[in-house]
Amino acid sequence: MKKIICHFRSNLSLLIAFWLVLMLSQDGFAQTYELVIKGAHVIDPAHSRNGKMDVAVSQGKIAKVASNISETAAQVINAEGLYLTPGFIDPHTHVFVGTQAGQFANGVNSVSPDDFTFRSGVTTVVDAGTSGWRSFPLFKKQVIDQSKTRILAFLNIAGGGMTGAAHEQNLQDMNVDSAVAVMQQYPDVIAGVKIGHYNGKEWTPFDHALQAAKQAGKPLFVECHLPEYALEDQLAKMRPGDIITHTFENIKERMPIVGENGQVRPFVLAAQKRGVLFDLGHGGAGFWFDQAVPAVKQGFYPNSFGTDLHRFSMNSAMKDMANVMSKFMAMGLSLEQVVEIATWNAAKALNHPELGNLKKGNPADLALFRLREGVFGFMDSAGNSISGSRKLEVEMTVRQGKVVWDLNGLAAKKKAF
Repeated sequence: MKKIICHFRSNLSLLIAFWLVLMLSQDGFAQTYELVIKGAHVIDPAHSRNGKMDVAVSQGKIAKVASNISETAAQVINAEGLYLTPGFIDPHTHVFVGTQAGQFANGVNSVSPDDFTFRSGVTTVVDAGTSGWRSFPLFKKQVIDQSKTRILAFLNIAGGGMTGAAHEQNLQDMNVDSAVAVMQQYPDVIAGVKIGHYNGKEWTPFDHALQAAKQAGKPLFVECHLPEYALEDQLAKMRPGDIITHTFENIKERMPIVGENGQVRPFVLAAQKRGVLFDLGHGGAGFWFDQAVPAVKQGFYPNSFGTDLHRFSMNSAMKDMANVMSKFMAMGLSLEQVVEIATWNAAKALNHPELGNLKKGNPADLALFRLREGVFGFMDSAGNSISGSRKLEVEMTVRQGKVVWDLNGLAAKKKAF
């Protein structure tokens, strides 16, 4: 009998020990994280979070968001006085950088993304049609696979992508089946189809791009470089979820969205109401205050903050994503609104719900920034400026749980010399 009791006690002890190990490994019990950022003001619009919280990271993913995380961590960062949001998403860039002079596709007019993204809180970019169905494999091998920045792409309906006017006018190169085949080969990387840079009157390029997008189940991304297409006709062809960029541009190539009476044109409002998405597309010439200011006052603002990052725009009025967000706060949007546009709105537009939010298990892509107060100037593409009292300054960017930008050494070892 004593042997039976001793055997039972021994097995019971093993069961209790196993249960304790199991419980300690679960959420809510003692656990070691790779990184915990403490005390930041978290803004996560997708989950209605807006307040002081801690964020824990494990294995490159969001592990926990709570008012106080007391579990141990390999690294703890004190973020008191800073804001923490999902990493910003830039849905309009040109990053197919290469050696070809005067070109965007595999050329010097595009930029290497890692050189410019992380310092402005951007963790994901979308290349806006710089590559086409023929050149995308080279773009993926040469840039996408070599970059720390997450790169998605809108595939140009022109096979070679942005290789110059002569090639981009070639209707024979706008092959629907070829574009769909490439999108099916890379479904997680290619976000949709782009149409732009066409000077003819035929609707063939637009229709082919739209057909390819429909067949692939992806959105159409429309640029304004289509001077023979009326804006109203372009919007009429677009479906809910399709995206038009350069929203606040005021050039001869396309009718501006604000009419002579100072009001946003009714067909523009109707298009947005039925689900067409309007991307900023700032670029070097794509943003004018005489369009944006009255539109914002009337409650019309972009669904996403595409910067149109390329060789020429980054040193003009655009600057970077943080500057663009600050610019829209100067025009009247709240911090919460610009964060939502730069994160969750963009993620939804790209059909990537794992991005732009802090759900447990999602990639730990984070932007940590300071909201500076003072007097700051913001420019448009026409050389005009306005002033604002708040400006985002990115302190740290985390990509898949790794610190990739640290302005003031928040994550660095503290040494006294």
